[in-house]
Amino acid sequence: MQATVVDLRYRMKEVLRALRRREKIKILYHGKVEGTIVPQSNATAEKITDHPFFGMRRSDKRSVNEIMHEIRGSRYDDF
Repeated sequence: MQATVVDLRYRMKEVLRALRRREKIKILYHGKVEGTIVPQSNATAEKITDHPFFGMRRSDKRSVNEIMHEIRGSRYDDF
């Protein structure tokens, strides 16, 4: 499928349907191909739990509010 910048703006539903059909979409700007949108394969999609930051504070027994207060520091104390 080929889509212009205007198509991306006004016909996004059609573009998304094409991606669901596993079609590559060439993006045209002034009649020239500027880029390609390639549908993501479900087999290569990463799980959030595989990210190295997931569970990094698992051993911390403090509440989320206490941790966020420590991270944010005094920025929010001024209000």
